[in-house]
Amino acid sequence: MPYSTIDKPSKYFNTLTYTGNSSYPRSITGVGFQPDWVWIKNRSSASFGHSLTDAVRGANNILLSESTGAEFANANNVNAFASDGFTLGNTNYSGYSNQNAENYVAWNWLGANTTVSNTAGSITSTVSANTTSGFSIVSYTGTGANATVGHGLGVAPRMIIFKTRSGVSDWGVYHESMTNTKRILLNSTGASGNFTWGGSPTSSVFYVNNDGLVNGSGSTYIAYCFAEVKGYSKFGSYTGNGSTDGTFVYTGFKPAYVMIKVSSNSGDGWFIFDNKRTTYNVMSTFLLANSSAADETNTNRNIDFLSNGFKLRNSDTSLNYSAYTYIYMAFAENPFVSSKGIPCTAR
Repeated sequence: MPYSTIDKPSKYFNTLTYTGNSSYPRSITGVGFQPDWVWIKNRSSASFGHSLTDAVRGANNILLSESTGAEFANANNVNAFASDGFTLGNTNYSGYSNQNAENYVAWNWLGANTTVSNTAGSITSTVSANTTSGFSIVSYTGTGANATVGHGLGVAPRMIIFKTRSGVSDWGVYHESMTNTKRILLNSTGASGNFTWGGSPTSSVFYVNNDGLVNGSGSTYIAYCFAEVKGYSKFGSYTGNGSTDGTFVYTGFKPAYVMIKVSSNSGDGWFIFDNKRTTYNVMSTFLLANSSAADETNTNRNIDFLSNGFKLRNSDTSLNYSAYTYIYMAFAENPFVSSKGIPCTAR
């Protein structure tokens, strides 16, 4: 039975829900730490996409996970990171984060709350790395030639999400379960495609080729890197069984957040479930990282969060079709067994 190295996962990742009020400036508190990466989605409206801000690029600077667009500034969105959350706006309301009476979710990750220059790779990077939780934010400038980039984690990341900051480009995703010969796009419903990364990430660097997706000459990039931490995070794959008594995926913890994408076939997006928008099983409410769509509830896409993993309760192509392969990223609410030997209970 596994023992966790993190007994309180909410110190490193936490989901917060709130209702917009069009009042500025506005402090959003209750995160429990000063986040370095904040991912906000308007749950009520499809008019506004997923707003991603981080402390390495700087508050005000937004990327949209469903879009190929370059980074843009919006002072009415997240404009500061605070000790227990973040601050919104200056003067006017923004539908991305605080429109009156609309519902929002904010997913928050803790980095290092500071940045350092990293020279471990052939490209010098700027890094905020939390080695305890296995998460780092990496900024670098592309060279247009095969290269390595330092990530600061001390162990090899199992998943990395890339985005060009300075130009129009897809979001590229490296996932260990697909090996270093494939990539998949966060803003797409497509299957994984061939991609020669140049090597698998090591304890100090990740590899990038000369493709504009991850390393165009003179382009600036951001990379979100995730290493696996027992009892806190998991990045893996599973095979669907096509049954409403679906596949069980062992994580070693009760999930707080799970994002799933079918990688073997096209047509379905990146499904996000969390323990704050739905507090009980069966869960059927989700958001799509590749779409600006509002919260959707669909009982054909049911999932359970359990004490030691998650279980699919559907036969839909998006989550559990027979013989399809799916990748996922998951973060914990509680470890299955704490470092003191205390077991987690189910929902």
